[in-house]
Amino acid sequence: MQAEVKFSKGEAQWLEIGSVEDIPKLGARVVTTPDGDIAVFRAADDAIFALRDKCPHKGGPLSQGIVHGHKVTCPMHNWNIDLETGEAVAPDEGCAGHFKTNVENGKIFIAI
Repeated sequence: MQAEVKFSKGEAQWLEIGSVEDIPKLGARVVTTPDGDIAVFRAADDAIFALRDKCPHKGGPLSQGIVHGHKVTCPMHNWNIDLETGEAVAPDEGCAGHFKTNVENGKIFIAI
């Protein structure tokens, strides 16, 4: 997905990365940035989330994991990551890194 600077609020820059329809339900797309890849997820309820595309366990690509509810399961070792916070679900520990998202008129923005 291509990212484009759209507007800023305070210190964060918000990037328009595409539309909600660009991401299948229970799927993900990757946004490439100079600071690393960001996985953008769409849950079954159309909620949008953005995490670093790297599992805190062994660096697996979360964008290739299975989305269920508001979680994603890493494809490498089955760690569950909370999409709202980026935190691993207990008993596992670690954080993938979370980005704020905003949807306006069907367009997705992420704060970096």
